Amino acid sequence: MFVGGGGGGTTVSASYLVVAGGGGGGSIGGGGGAGGYRTSAGTSGGGAPSESPLTLNTSTTYTVTVGLGGAGATGSSTGVATNGGDSSLSGTGITTITSTGGGIGGTFNGDNSAGGGSGGGAKLAGSSTIGAGTANQGYAGGSATGSAAGGQGCGGGGGAGAVGVNGTGSGGGNGGAGVASSITGSSVPYAGGGGGATNNSGTVGTGGSGGGGAGGATTVGIAGSANTGGGGGGGGNPGDTPYRTGGAGGSGIIIISYTSGTA
Repeated sequence: MFVGGGGGGTTVSASYLVVAGGGGGGSIGGGGGAGGYRTSAGTSGGGAPSESPLTLNTSTTYTVTVGLGGAGATGSSTGVATNGGDSSLSGTGITTITSTGGGIGGTFNGDNSAGGGSGGGAKLAGSSTIGAGTANQGYAGGSATGSAAGGQGCGGGGGAGAVGVNGTGSGGGNGGAGVASSITGSSVPYAGGGGGATNNSGTVGTGGSGGGGAGGATTVGIAGSANTGGGGGGGGNPGDTPYRTGGAGGSGIIIISYTSGTA
């Protein structure tokens, strides 16, 4: 819940930041995509311009729903990650603002990456399938090499500010950068993509600025940071089964700032 009060109330002009939960990383897989990023206080995700501020009434109750981060894929080659949850701000007299949860990173021999606020990165040997971002919220994930040999990299998850980096023959792709917001008075980045894993060796993909988790080579993927909407990193391959679990996505966040009031 947000504003509430008795009587006729007064109106206030309010800026907002609505970030959804980040997607989970795959197992020997791509980084999860960041949660969708919408704001009236600066650049929105996907390179979109600032949206219009809201006019809120102090006698009206508004509903704030913050999306949870998606689960990382389990340490099975067919493990399934989950998309992040949507975040929304709604109530009488305003158009509902909804940001879409981040897409999953692909898992080797399992699910392909999926679209979301920002899309998930491609799985090991899954170069042709990347998750798309949602227009005006985030970017697509990166591709993989198409090979399942040792050291091959998976794609980084897309971020609110940049596409996920492609995996290479020597390492996983970095997660796409998030977007910094100064709605609180300090510049803080949100909605970075998760880093792609590598297959047993090589350089892992780093998480994008804004809470993205790093991928693993022989270890689990790192979770996205809470309250950022960052995507989870892809889990690696220790050389035998079970493969390593992908990192969970970070929960989203909603910030509302009163900028002026009228009687």
